[in-house]
Amino acid sequence: MAQGPTNSGRLSIDDWIQAGFAILADEGLQALKVDRLCSRLGVTKGSFYWHFKDMAGYRAAVMQAWGELRDRDRSQFGDLGHLAPRDRLSRMMASLLGERQWTLERAMREWARTDPEVAASVRAADQLILAAVRTAFTDAGFDAEEADVRANATFAAGIGFLHLFPGPPDRALAAQKDRFLDVMFKP
Repeated sequence: MAQGPTNSGRLSIDDWIQAGFAILADEGLQALKVDRLCSRLGVTKGSFYWHFKDMAGYRAAVMQAWGELRDRDRSQFGDLGHLAPRDRLSRMMASLLGERQWTLERAMREWARTDPEVAASVRAADQLILAAVRTAFTDAGFDAEEADVRANATFAAGIGFLHLFPGPPDRALAAQKDRFLDVMFKP
């Protein structure tokens, strides 16, 4: 995705989306306004309305772009089946707790609390993650019921990590993640 204006000097829809992601991540949904976007990009409101009919259309585009970004990030989960279950979960957690996802994931979850469409998108993504986590525990030899309990606990811990730590993952979080996985894979 582009990080600034395209080579022609004109902003693309992706430039607007990236600015929205940055505002969401840095300041939250309440700051996602036309004036704030224009200020961040150094353009007039006319540029915004050239690309989007209104703020509702813009927010829909941001939500769709986040869904596509999220799906790309999670698409690799299917390719991890060759790894041992614990290694698979470690890689999944690392991708979900990556620096890029850290603040944006939290912001989207906050947005989901007030927007049913965003909430549905977040829930659908969560179900895919839970299924992959559950499969890892089943592959590790846990029965279906135990795999389900451990998958739910692992998922809840991952969401908790997003809210407990003020910034992107560091060594302390990585060490806690590894210790957590050791506990979750004990019979």
